[in-house]
Amino acid sequence: MRKDSAKGVLFFLTAFLALPAFAAEQDKNGDGLREVHDFIKGCGHYFLATVEGDQPRVRPFGTVAIFEGRLYLQTGRKKDVSRQMAIQPKIELCAYDGKGNWVRVQAVAVNDDRREAKQFMLDAYPELKGMYSADDDNTQVLYLKDVKARFHSFGGEPRLLEF
Repeated sequence: MRKDSAKGVLFFLTAFLALPAFAAEQDKNGDGLREVHDFIKGCGHYFLATVEGDQPRVRPFGTVAIFEGRLYLQTGRKKDVSRQMAIQPKIELCAYDGKGNWVRVQAVAVNDDRREAKQFMLDAYPELKGMYSADDDNTQVLYLKDVKARFHSFGGEPRLLEF
């Protein structure tokens, strides 16, 4: 092995081994769920990523709420995002607070057709009642399961919450 190649390998291994490890915190009492919700809600908007075939699709979203101990979001069934999540329910979202902190959430989106879940989301976001109703065929609410939320900040250590 050439001397400069050996240095490159040594540098790579040193850098790789120095990467921070995520210590997953299990959310036994709901504090992690609340922390993730409050951070996203405090950002005002977040970006939701889905996939269509082999093409990633990202768009801004604004709805997030806790209902029955789960993190929920809302969309319309007529939108491409609804169709994309039906085909591939694995999603990611990212919210940035503008102060150097962000959360990346990996989860599986699960449809909830119950009227009470839809009404809860519409009550949490009354401005949507002009476009959606708990009784229409368009309103869709989904909860997130198998959540892995990674909190990051510029210069800080990343932190992982799972619920």
